[in-house]
Amino acid sequence: MADKRRLGDRKDGRLLRDLDAMHYIVPIIYPNRCDNEAFISERIDLTNVNAFLERKNSENPEYKYNLFQLIVTALARILTLRPKMNRFIANKNIYQRNEVSASFIVKKLFADDGAEALAFLHFKDNDTLDTIHEAIYKRVSSCRGDGANSTEDTMEFLNKIPRFLSKFLLSVLCFLDRHGWIPQSIISSDPYYASAVLTNLGSIKLHSGYHHLTNWGTNSVFVAIGEKKLRPFYDEQGNITMKDSIDLGLTIDERLADGYYYSKTMRLLRKLLENPELLEQTLNTKVDY
Repeated sequence: MADKRRLGDRKDGRLLRDLDAMHYIVPIIYPNRCDNEAFISERIDLTNVNAFLERKNSENPEYKYNLFQLIVTALARILTLRPKMNRFIANKNIYQRNEVSASFIVKKLFADDGAEALAFLHFKDNDTLDTIHEAIYKRVSSCRGDGANSTEDTMEFLNKIPRFLSKFLLSVLCFLDRHGWIPQSIISSDPYYASAVLTNLGSIKLHSGYHHLTNWGTNSVFVAIGEKKLRPFYDEQGNITMKDSIDLGLTIDERLADGYYYSKTMRLLRKLLENPELLEQTLNTKVDY
């Protein structure tokens, strides 16, 4: 049963009241998320992933398993097993998010003027790669249709009314955002209210790299996925082997945890992606890493 909501909690997070002095003070003296970004780059050997995907797709499912789905599942797993990664800071307070979620942009058409749509995924502890694969299929199919969500509808409305009025309404929304009073209909579909935002740059032949966080919303983890390609790997004797790989760029809010916690988190992420059979377990299954 979920904890009863207390004074100071938000609809999307529980106020952390038993913090050490540093984590209590830091959000007060460094209040803006964009001023507290840390960037981590990680290169993943895809040898095992390629073999795993070949096995998963050997039965010719209607919707093929792919690398992006594995990365989404691995990210959901670390957010579940490493709870400090699923926190956020708002109005100078630290909150534990009520759920694990992820969002990404779906390009409806690969063209310069192709429209974009927002995809939002909500995870449960018993989710696995298979259930997430199915959820992504449904969201991508929906996004590439003609429908829009409440966030897109709100942006369209603000874009059409007189500019002075839209700026005033946006300032009101920013105030509501800061205090956790944004309507649930917006929170449920706004990508910057997700635990993590992903951008698949590899799908448009770009390298991974740094992407900023935002002061709007509650998102504290942004993941840029680079292009899959052959890259050199070195063994302990200095010998070079060319292997399929991808580069991941993670921008995180450094106020949530210390470097040791982030280091262990990245070790877990690498373990999951280099041993993808682990992703067939539920999100809350412990991993020895």
